[in-house]
Amino acid sequence: MHASPARACGIDFGTSNSTVGWLNPGQPTLLALEDGKLTLPSVVFFNAEEDSISFGRAGLGEYLDGYEGRLMRSLKSLLGSSLIDGRTEVNGRAVVFRELLTEFIGTLKSRAEGQAGRPFEQAVFGRPVFFVDDNAAADQVAEDTLGEIARSVGFRDISFQFEPIAAAYHYETTLQREEIVLIADIGGGTSDFSIVRLSPERARAADRRADVLANGGVHIGGTDFDRQLSLASVMPLLGYRSTLKNGREMPASLYFNLATWHTINFAYTRQVWAEQQRLYIDALEPERLQRLLALIENKAGHWLAHQVEQAKIALSDQAEATLPLDAFSPGEMHTLSRLEFELASTQLVDKVEATVASLLPQAGIAAERIDSIFFTGGSSGIPALRQRIAAQLPKARAVEGDLFGSIGAGLAVDAARRFG
Repeated sequence: MHASPARACGIDFGTSNSTVGWLNPGQPTLLALEDGKLTLPSVVFFNAEEDSISFGRAGLGEYLDGYEGRLMRSLKSLLGSSLIDGRTEVNGRAVVFRELLTEFIGTLKSRAEGQAGRPFEQAVFGRPVFFVDDNAAADQVAEDTLGEIARSVGFRDISFQFEPIAAAYHYETTLQREEIVLIADIGGGTSDFSIVRLSPERARAADRRADVLANGGVHIGGTDFDRQLSLASVMPLLGYRSTLKNGREMPASLYFNLATWHTINFAYTRQVWAEQQRLYIDALEPERLQRLLALIENKAGHWLAHQVEQAKIALSDQAEATLPLDAFSPGEMHTLSRLEFELASTQLVDKVEATVASLLPQAGIAAERIDSIFFTGGSSGIPALRQRIAAQLPKARAVEGDLFGSIGAGLAVDAARRFG
Protein backbone atom coordinates (compact mmCIF):
# COMPACT_ATOMS: atom_id res chain seq x y z
CA MET A 1 0.00 0.00 0.00
CA HIS A 2 1.21 3.49 -0.80
CA ALA A 3 2.49 5.25 2.33
CA SER A 4 1.73 8.73 0.96
CA PRO A 5 -0.76 10.05 -1.62
CA ALA A 6 0.14 9.01 -5.17
CA ARG A 7 1.10 11.73 -7.65
CA ALA A 8 -0.94 10.26 -10.48
CA CYS A 9 -4.47 9.04 -11.00
CA GLY A 10 -5.92 6.21 -13.09
CA ILE A 11 -8.69 7.03 -15.57
CA ASP A 12 -11.13 4.47 -16.90
CA PHE A 13 -12.90 6.29 -19.75
CA GLY A 14 -15.60 3.76 -20.55
CA THR A 15 -18.13 3.42 -23.34
CA SER A 16 -21.01 3.54 -20.84
CA ASN A 17 -19.46 4.68 -17.53
CA SER A 18 -16.20 6.31 -16.45
CA THR A 19 -14.26 6.29 -13.16
CA VAL A 20 -11.12 7.89 -11.72
CA GLY A 21 -8.97 6.13 -9.13
CA TRP A 22 -6.26 7.56 -6.85
CA LEU A 23 -4.25 5.88 -4.09
CA ASN A 24 -4.41 7.93 -0.90
CA PRO A 25 -3.81 6.08 2.39
CA GLY A 26 -6.97 5.53 4.44
CA GLN A 27 -9.26 6.76 1.66
CA PRO A 28 -11.41 4.87 -0.88
CA THR A 29 -9.55 4.38 -4.18
CA LEU A 30 -12.31 5.65 -6.47
CA LEU A 31 -13.17 9.35 -6.41
CA ALA A 32 -16.82 10.44 -6.37
CA LEU A 33 -17.60 12.09 -9.72
CA GLU A 34 -21.32 12.90 -9.58
CA ASP A 35 -23.49 13.49 -6.49
CA GLY A 36 -21.39 11.19 -4.32
CA LYS A 37 -21.45 8.39 -6.90
CA LEU A 38 -18.21 6.81 -8.10
CA THR A 39 -19.17 6.47 -11.77
CA LEU A 40 -19.89 9.23 -14.27
CA PRO A 41 -21.99 7.86 -17.15
CA SER A 42 -20.21 8.73 -20.41
CA VAL A 43 -22.98 11.07 -21.53
CA VAL A 44 -22.95 14.67 -22.83
CA PHE A 45 -26.22 16.59 -23.24
CA PHE A 46 -26.45 19.94 -25.01
CA ASN A 47 -29.55 21.61 -23.59
CA ALA A 48 -30.90 23.89 -26.32
CA GLU A 49 -33.50 25.49 -24.04
CA GLU A 50 -31.00 26.50 -21.35
CA ASP A 51 -28.03 26.82 -23.75
CA SER A 52 -25.99 24.66 -21.36
CA ILE A 53 -23.96 21.43 -21.36
CA SER A 54 -24.42 18.73 -18.72
CA PHE A 55 -22.78 15.37 -18.17
CA GLY A 56 -23.54 11.94 -16.76
CA ARG A 57 -26.80 11.21 -14.93
CA ALA A 58 -27.67 14.92 -14.93
CA GLY A 59 -27.40 15.05 -18.73
CA LEU A 60 -29.39 11.87 -19.24
CA GLY A 61 -31.98 13.15 -16.74
CA GLU A 62 -32.44 16.44 -18.60
CA TYR A 63 -32.85 14.55 -21.87
CA LEU A 64 -35.38 12.09 -20.42
CA ASP A 65 -37.26 15.00 -18.77
CA GLY A 66 -37.97 16.25 -22.28
CA TYR A 67 -35.62 19.21 -22.64
CA GLU A 68 -34.93 20.10 -26.27
CA GLY A 69 -31.32 19.38 -27.16
CA ARG A 70 -28.77 16.86 -28.33
CA LEU A 71 -27.66 13.79 -26.35
CA MET A 72 -24.38 12.00 -27.05
CA ARG A 73 -23.54 8.60 -25.56
CA SER A 74 -20.95 5.89 -26.30
CA LEU A 75 -18.39 8.62 -27.06
CA LYS A 76 -15.53 6.13 -26.72
CA SER A 77 -16.84 4.26 -29.78
CA LEU A 78 -15.76 7.26 -31.88
CA LEU A 79 -12.06 6.58 -31.14
CA GLY A 80 -10.45 4.83 -34.08
CA SER A 81 -13.41 5.53 -36.38
CA SER A 82 -13.65 8.06 -39.19
CA LEU A 83 -16.45 9.76 -37.19
CA ILE A 84 -13.97 11.25 -34.70
CA ASP A 85 -13.35 14.25 -36.98
CA GLY A 86 -16.97 14.38 -38.09
CA ARG A 87 -19.43 16.91 -36.72
CA THR A 88 -22.98 17.21 -35.50
CA GLU A 89 -25.25 20.23 -35.34
CA VAL A 90 -26.04 21.53 -31.87
CA ASN A 91 -28.17 24.65 -31.32
CA GLY A 92 -27.51 25.74 -34.89
CA ARG A 93 -23.72 25.38 -34.74
CA ALA A 94 -21.46 22.55 -35.86
CA VAL A 95 -19.70 20.70 -33.04
CA VAL A 96 -16.79 18.36 -33.87
CA PHE A 97 -17.03 14.98 -32.13
CA ARG A 98 -13.41 15.32 -30.98
CA GLU A 99 -14.50 18.44 -29.04
CA LEU A 100 -17.20 16.42 -27.28
CA LEU A 101 -14.60 13.92 -26.08
CA THR A 102 -12.38 16.79 -24.97
CA GLU A 103 -15.26 18.32 -22.96
CA PHE A 104 -15.94 14.97 -21.28
CA ILE A 105 -12.30 14.07 -20.44
CA GLY A 106 -11.79 17.63 -19.13
CA THR A 107 -14.82 17.18 -16.88
CA LEU A 108 -13.47 13.86 -15.54
CA LYS A 109 -10.18 15.60 -14.70
CA SER A 110 -11.71 18.65 -13.00
CA ARG A 111 -14.21 16.61 -10.95
CA ALA A 112 -11.49 14.19 -9.82
CA GLU A 113 -9.26 17.12 -8.81
CA GLY A 114 -12.15 18.71 -6.91
CA GLN A 115 -12.66 15.49 -4.93
CA ALA A 116 -8.96 14.87 -4.34
CA GLY A 117 -8.27 18.50 -3.40
CA ARG A 118 -5.20 18.60 -5.66
CA PRO A 119 -4.31 18.85 -9.37
CA PHE A 120 -3.37 15.83 -11.46
CA GLU A 121 -0.76 16.20 -14.19
CA GLN A 122 0.07 12.49 -14.52
CA ALA A 123 -2.40 9.75 -15.39
CA VAL A 124 -2.61 6.16 -16.56
CA PHE A 125 -5.52 5.74 -18.95
CA GLY A 126 -7.16 2.40 -19.49
CA ARG A 127 -7.55 1.18 -23.03
CA PRO A 128 -9.19 -1.89 -24.57
CA VAL A 129 -6.88 -4.59 -25.91
CA PHE A 130 -8.13 -3.51 -29.35
CA PHE A 131 -9.91 -0.19 -29.95
CA VAL A 132 -10.32 -1.46 -33.52
CA ASP A 133 -10.30 -5.15 -34.43
CA ASP A 134 -7.80 -6.42 -37.03
CA ASN A 135 -6.38 -2.98 -37.86
CA ALA A 136 -3.20 -2.10 -35.97
CA ALA A 137 -2.85 1.31 -37.63
CA ALA A 138 -6.40 2.42 -36.73
CA ASP A 139 -5.89 1.05 -33.22
CA GLN A 140 -2.76 3.19 -32.78
CA VAL A 141 -4.62 6.25 -34.12
CA ALA A 142 -7.33 5.66 -31.48
CA GLU A 143 -4.76 5.56 -28.65
CA ASP A 144 -2.93 8.61 -30.05
CA THR A 145 -6.21 10.54 -30.28
CA LEU A 146 -7.04 9.79 -26.65
CA GLY A 147 -3.51 10.87 -25.68
CA GLU A 148 -3.83 14.16 -27.60
CA ILE A 149 -7.16 14.89 -25.96
CA ALA A 150 -5.77 14.11 -22.49
CA ARG A 151 -2.82 16.48 -23.05
CA SER A 152 -5.11 19.21 -24.34
CA VAL A 153 -7.03 19.24 -21.02
CA GLY A 154 -3.84 19.55 -18.94
CA PHE A 155 -2.34 16.08 -18.38
CA ARG A 156 1.41 16.36 -18.89
CA ASP A 157 2.55 12.73 -18.54
CA ILE A 158 0.27 9.98 -19.83
CA SER A 159 0.64 6.26 -20.15
CA PHE A 160 -1.79 3.51 -21.12
CA GLN A 161 -2.65 0.15 -19.63
CA PHE A 162 -4.87 -2.59 -21.01
CA GLU A 163 -8.16 -2.53 -19.11
CA PRO A 164 -8.15 -6.26 -18.20
CA ILE A 165 -4.59 -5.92 -16.83
CA ALA A 166 -5.77 -3.01 -14.67
CA ALA A 167 -8.65 -5.18 -13.39
CA ALA A 168 -6.08 -7.92 -12.63
CA TYR A 169 -4.05 -5.53 -10.46
CA HIS A 170 -7.20 -4.68 -8.51
CA TYR A 171 -8.09 -8.37 -8.01
CA GLU A 172 -4.50 -9.13 -6.98
CA THR A 173 -4.84 -6.90 -3.90
CA THR A 174 -7.37 -9.47 -2.52
CA LEU A 175 -5.25 -12.62 -3.04
CA GLN A 176 -3.47 -14.69 -0.38
CA ARG A 177 -1.70 -17.10 -2.78
CA GLU A 178 -0.68 -17.40 -6.43
CA GLU A 179 -3.43 -17.89 -9.02
CA ILE A 180 -3.63 -18.08 -12.78
CA VAL A 181 -6.64 -15.94 -13.61
CA LEU A 182 -8.72 -15.20 -16.69
CA ILE A 183 -9.76 -11.56 -16.44
CA ALA A 184 -13.04 -11.14 -18.34
CA ASP A 185 -13.74 -7.44 -18.81
CA ILE A 186 -17.00 -7.06 -20.72
CA GLY A 187 -17.84 -3.39 -20.97
CA GLY A 188 -20.12 -1.20 -23.03
CA GLY A 189 -18.00 -1.28 -26.19
CA THR A 190 -15.45 -4.10 -26.01
CA SER A 191 -14.89 -7.54 -24.48
CA ASP A 192 -11.30 -7.86 -23.32
CA PHE A 193 -9.57 -10.87 -21.82
CA SER A 194 -6.20 -11.56 -20.24
CA ILE A 195 -4.69 -14.64 -18.66
CA VAL A 196 -2.46 -13.37 -15.88
CA ARG A 197 -0.35 -14.94 -13.13
CA LEU A 198 -1.08 -13.07 -9.89
CA SER A 199 0.16 -13.29 -6.30
CA PRO A 200 0.92 -11.03 -3.30
CA GLU A 201 4.68 -11.53 -3.96
CA ARG A 202 4.47 -10.79 -7.68
CA ALA A 203 2.52 -7.59 -6.92
CA ARG A 204 5.76 -6.09 -5.57
CA ALA A 205 7.62 -6.45 -8.89
CA ALA A 206 8.04 -3.31 -11.02
CA ASP A 207 7.91 -5.13 -14.36
CA ARG A 208 4.97 -7.52 -14.74
CA ARG A 209 5.27 -8.32 -18.45
CA ALA A 210 6.26 -11.96 -17.82
CA ASP A 211 3.10 -12.48 -15.74
CA VAL A 212 0.78 -11.56 -18.62
CA LEU A 213 0.43 -14.93 -20.35
CA ALA A 214 -2.11 -13.97 -23.01
CA ASN A 215 -4.19 -11.00 -24.17
CA GLY A 216 -7.15 -10.80 -26.51
CA GLY A 217 -10.18 -8.75 -27.24
CA VAL A 218 -13.05 -8.22 -29.60
CA HIS A 219 -15.03 -5.07 -30.37
CA ILE A 220 -18.23 -6.42 -28.81
CA GLY A 221 -19.81 -4.98 -25.67
CA GLY A 222 -23.06 -4.09 -24.00
CA THR A 223 -24.09 -1.58 -26.66
CA ASP A 224 -23.82 -4.35 -29.30
CA PHE A 225 -26.14 -6.56 -27.23
CA ASP A 226 -28.53 -3.59 -26.97
CA ARG A 227 -28.40 -3.17 -30.73
CA GLN A 228 -29.11 -6.84 -31.48
CA LEU A 229 -32.03 -6.93 -29.04
CA SER A 230 -33.38 -3.71 -30.55
CA LEU A 231 -33.10 -4.94 -34.16
CA ALA A 232 -34.59 -8.36 -33.39
CA SER A 233 -37.48 -7.38 -31.16
CA VAL A 234 -38.07 -3.60 -31.10
CA MET A 235 -37.33 -2.10 -34.52
CA PRO A 236 -39.87 -4.46 -36.21
CA LEU A 237 -42.53 -2.56 -34.20
CA LEU A 238 -41.41 0.54 -36.15
CA GLY A 239 -41.48 -1.15 -39.55
CA TYR A 240 -38.03 -2.79 -39.76
CA ARG A 241 -38.22 -5.74 -42.19
CA SER A 242 -41.84 -4.86 -43.08
CA THR A 243 -42.93 -4.85 -46.72
CA LEU A 244 -43.85 -2.01 -49.05
CA LYS A 245 -46.62 -2.18 -51.67
CA ASN A 246 -44.04 -2.81 -54.40
CA GLY A 247 -42.93 -5.98 -52.56
CA ARG A 248 -39.61 -4.54 -51.35
CA GLU A 249 -38.50 -4.41 -47.73
CA MET A 250 -38.29 -1.14 -45.82
CA PRO A 251 -34.74 0.30 -46.17
CA ALA A 252 -32.75 -0.89 -43.16
CA SER A 253 -30.17 1.88 -42.59
CA LEU A 254 -32.42 4.12 -40.47
CA TYR A 255 -33.21 1.24 -38.11
CA PHE A 256 -29.51 0.44 -37.68
CA ASN A 257 -28.89 4.11 -36.84
CA LEU A 258 -31.72 4.10 -34.27
CA ALA A 259 -30.39 0.89 -32.68
CA THR A 260 -26.85 2.33 -32.25
CA TRP A 261 -26.29 4.96 -29.54
CA HIS A 262 -23.77 7.17 -31.33
CA THR A 263 -25.73 7.30 -34.65
CA ILE A 264 -29.25 7.96 -33.30
CA ASN A 265 -29.01 11.68 -34.11
CA PHE A 266 -28.68 10.84 -37.83
CA ALA A 267 -32.39 9.89 -37.74
CA TYR A 268 -33.49 13.47 -37.09
CA THR A 269 -32.55 15.18 -40.38
CA ARG A 270 -35.13 16.80 -42.65
CA GLN A 271 -34.08 14.41 -45.41
CA VAL A 272 -34.90 11.35 -43.25
CA TRP A 273 -38.26 12.87 -42.27
CA ALA A 274 -39.24 13.47 -45.90
CA GLU A 275 -38.11 9.97 -46.95
CA GLN A 276 -40.09 8.25 -44.15
CA GLN A 277 -43.26 10.19 -45.00
CA ARG A 278 -42.95 9.00 -48.59
CA LEU A 279 -42.44 5.40 -47.45
CA TYR A 280 -45.42 5.66 -45.09
CA ILE A 281 -47.72 6.12 -48.11
CA ASP A 282 -46.30 2.90 -49.64
CA ALA A 283 -46.33 0.81 -46.45
CA LEU A 284 -48.44 -2.34 -46.20
CA GLU A 285 -48.50 -1.92 -42.39
CA PRO A 286 -48.77 1.87 -41.96
CA GLU A 287 -49.37 1.59 -38.19
CA ARG A 288 -45.74 0.50 -37.77
CA LEU A 289 -44.47 3.47 -39.78
CA GLN A 290 -46.77 5.70 -37.72
CA ARG A 291 -44.80 4.74 -34.61
CA LEU A 292 -41.55 5.48 -36.46
CA LEU A 293 -42.72 8.93 -37.58
CA ALA A 294 -43.90 9.75 -34.04
CA LEU A 295 -40.51 8.64 -32.65
CA ILE A 296 -38.64 10.89 -35.13
CA GLU A 297 -40.99 13.82 -34.51
CA ASN A 298 -40.56 13.51 -30.72
CA LYS A 299 -36.80 12.84 -31.04
CA ALA A 300 -37.36 9.81 -28.81
CA GLY A 301 -34.56 7.64 -30.22
CA HIS A 302 -32.26 7.94 -27.20
CA TRP A 303 -35.24 7.44 -24.88
CA LEU A 304 -36.08 4.17 -26.67
CA ALA A 305 -32.44 3.04 -26.63
CA HIS A 306 -32.39 3.68 -22.87
CA GLN A 307 -35.56 1.55 -22.44
CA VAL A 308 -34.00 -1.28 -24.48
CA GLU A 309 -30.84 -1.10 -22.33
CA GLN A 310 -32.92 -1.27 -19.13
CA ALA A 311 -34.86 -4.26 -20.52
CA LYS A 312 -31.58 -6.03 -21.38
CA ILE A 313 -30.34 -5.50 -17.80
CA ALA A 314 -33.66 -6.82 -16.41
CA LEU A 315 -33.37 -9.93 -18.62
CA SER A 316 -30.11 -10.84 -16.84
CA ASP A 317 -32.21 -11.62 -13.74
CA GLN A 318 -35.65 -12.50 -15.07
CA ALA A 319 -37.33 -14.37 -17.93
CA GLU A 320 -39.32 -11.38 -19.23
CA ALA A 321 -39.11 -7.59 -19.25
CA THR A 322 -41.66 -4.93 -20.15
CA LEU A 323 -40.67 -2.27 -22.67
CA PRO A 324 -42.77 0.93 -22.53
CA LEU A 325 -43.30 2.84 -25.79
CA ASP A 326 -44.94 5.90 -24.18
CA ALA A 327 -42.66 8.56 -25.65
CA PHE A 328 -44.08 7.99 -29.13
CA SER A 329 -47.01 5.58 -28.68
CA PRO A 330 -48.82 6.53 -25.43
CA GLY A 331 -50.03 3.64 -23.29
CA GLU A 332 -48.41 0.96 -25.47
CA MET A 333 -46.16 -1.69 -23.89
CA HIS A 334 -44.22 -4.57 -25.39
CA THR A 335 -42.94 -7.70 -23.62
CA LEU A 336 -39.42 -8.97 -24.31
CA SER A 337 -38.21 -12.45 -23.29
CA ARG A 338 -34.77 -13.71 -22.30
CA LEU A 339 -35.06 -16.38 -25.01
CA GLU A 340 -35.57 -13.65 -27.65
CA PHE A 341 -32.52 -11.83 -26.28
CA GLU A 342 -30.36 -14.96 -26.32
CA LEU A 343 -31.37 -15.82 -29.89
CA ALA A 344 -30.69 -12.24 -31.00
CA SER A 345 -27.21 -12.25 -29.47
CA THR A 346 -26.05 -15.77 -30.47
CA GLN A 347 -23.46 -14.51 -32.97
CA LEU A 348 -22.02 -12.02 -30.48
CA VAL A 349 -21.65 -14.72 -27.81
CA ASP A 350 -20.03 -17.07 -30.37
CA LYS A 351 -17.40 -14.42 -31.21
CA VAL A 352 -16.64 -13.72 -27.56
CA GLU A 353 -16.34 -17.47 -26.88
CA ALA A 354 -13.90 -17.86 -29.80
CA THR A 355 -11.79 -14.99 -28.44
CA VAL A 356 -11.51 -16.71 -25.04
CA ALA A 357 -10.69 -20.07 -26.70
CA SER A 358 -7.81 -18.44 -28.63
CA LEU A 359 -6.11 -17.35 -25.40
CA LEU A 360 -5.28 -20.83 -24.04
CA PRO A 361 -2.90 -21.84 -26.88
CA GLN A 362 -1.44 -18.30 -26.80
CA ALA A 363 -0.71 -18.72 -23.06
CA GLY A 364 0.55 -22.29 -23.61
CA ILE A 365 -1.54 -23.71 -20.76
CA ALA A 366 -4.40 -26.20 -20.43
CA ALA A 367 -7.92 -25.00 -19.55
CA GLU A 368 -7.74 -26.95 -16.24
CA ARG A 369 -4.89 -24.74 -15.02
CA ILE A 370 -7.05 -21.58 -14.86
CA ASP A 371 -7.86 -21.12 -11.15
CA SER A 372 -10.49 -18.40 -11.43
CA ILE A 373 -12.41 -16.18 -13.82
CA PHE A 374 -12.61 -12.58 -12.64
CA PHE A 375 -15.68 -10.97 -14.20
CA THR A 376 -15.76 -7.20 -14.44
CA GLY A 377 -17.44 -4.63 -16.69
CA GLY A 378 -21.11 -3.72 -16.70
CA SER A 379 -22.04 -6.28 -19.36
CA SER A 380 -20.41 -9.28 -17.68
CA GLY A 381 -23.74 -10.06 -16.01
CA ILE A 382 -25.30 -11.35 -19.27
CA PRO A 383 -26.08 -14.98 -18.32
CA ALA A 384 -25.41 -16.64 -21.73
CA LEU A 385 -22.03 -14.92 -21.95
CA ARG A 386 -20.94 -16.02 -18.48
CA GLN A 387 -22.09 -19.59 -19.03
CA ARG A 388 -20.23 -19.96 -22.33
CA ILE A 389 -16.99 -18.52 -20.90
CA ALA A 390 -17.20 -20.66 -17.75
CA ALA A 391 -17.92 -23.83 -19.78
CA GLN A 392 -14.46 -23.55 -21.40
CA LEU A 393 -12.65 -23.49 -18.04
CA PRO A 394 -14.06 -26.42 -16.02
CA LYS A 395 -11.90 -26.02 -12.89
CA ALA A 396 -12.11 -22.23 -12.59
CA ARG A 397 -14.27 -20.57 -9.95
CA ALA A 398 -16.19 -17.47 -10.97
CA VAL A 399 -15.29 -14.32 -9.04
CA GLU A 400 -17.44 -11.21 -9.25
CA GLY A 401 -15.46 -7.97 -9.40
CA ASP A 402 -16.82 -4.50 -8.89
CA LEU A 403 -18.55 -4.40 -12.28
CA PHE A 404 -17.95 -0.67 -12.75
CA GLY A 405 -15.01 0.06 -10.45
CA SER A 406 -12.37 -2.67 -10.81
CA ILE A 407 -10.58 -1.09 -13.77
CA GLY A 408 -10.41 2.43 -12.32
CA ALA A 409 -9.11 1.01 -9.02
CA GLY A 410 -6.51 -1.12 -10.83
CA LEU A 411 -5.37 1.85 -12.93
CA ALA A 412 -4.83 3.78 -9.68
CA VAL A 413 -2.52 0.97 -8.47
CA ASP A 414 -0.63 1.10 -11.77
CA ALA A 415 -0.44 4.92 -11.71
CA ALA A 416 1.15 4.85 -8.25
CA ARG A 417 3.72 2.29 -9.45
CA ARG A 418 4.60 4.23 -12.61
CA PHE A 419 4.65 7.79 -11.32
CA GLY A 420 5.18 7.39 -7.57
